[in-house]
Amino acid sequence: MAVEQVLQDDSDVQQSSDGDNKRERSTIKFPYGDLADAVDVAKGVHAVGGTSCEWEQLAAHLKQAADGGGFRQKMLAAKLFGVVEYSQRKVTLTSLGSRICDPKQERAAKAEAFLTVPLYKAVYDKFKGNTLPPTAALEAEMAGMGVAEKQTDKARQYFQRSAEQAGFFWSGQDRLVMPASKPNGETGVTDLPKDTEKDRRHGGGGDDGGSGECDPAIRGLIKRLPAPDSDWPLEKQAKWLLAVSHAFDVIYPREDDGRSLKIIIEKD
Repeated sequence: MAVEQVLQDDSDVQQSSDGDNKRERSTIKFPYGDLADAVDVAKGVHAVGGTSCEWEQLAAHLKQAADGGGFRQKMLAAKLFGVVEYSQRKVTLTSLGSRICDPKQERAAKAEAFLTVPLYKAVYDKFKGNTLPPTAALEAEMAGMGVAEKQTDKARQYFQRSAEQAGFFWSGQDRLVMPASKPNGETGVTDLPKDTEKDRRHGGGGDDGGSGECDPAIRGLIKRLPAPDSDWPLEKQAKWLLAVSHAFDVIYPREDDGRSLKIIIEKD
């Protein structure tokens, strides 16, 4: 596929990476790639040229063939997430893409980029504040929103991966909760009860020798704990612990060193 054709025609953004042009087309847009692909593209442009660079330069930086299908799909995803524009073999960061390249604005920008995708915004609007349906039902919902039947599996997978990367699963994998921007560009969480005077005074943590403050994300998760002596299956415990790890990620930012926390259930 020639680079010129990619630059001139984004109409097949709904096609899968195997190039099957005979399959039914979706009527709502979504990327064949996740948010991390879009972030890679934006940061690649920033690294190579600041705000813009040549198509071939970016491909070389990302170690991909400029006219290859993989690079093409990554570029289509980045454009659909709203982080770049491209024409005449030139790729340019949008305002959103520039903010993703700013460590102080990156988290909030990722959430905005996630909601820029029409399908993801539609799912978020429909299930905001409620539990997401199971896999098959979620795919059926996506089909009802305009995703072609044979594409619902991939659409769901990229949706879930992108939601995770954008911070929408901080309270668990079964619901989308908007990360909230703080003045310094970091993110916390929204939709939690306001502090009571007692919470403000004691931080919800007692005299533990700490700072005397407890982030709303942690308080919200603690409130989700079942009563003592309740029947709490290991699978649900693992989900809660994973949610805590997501909360730690937004409360205590660290540089990405390629490591992540993994919670598994093993037999003794």
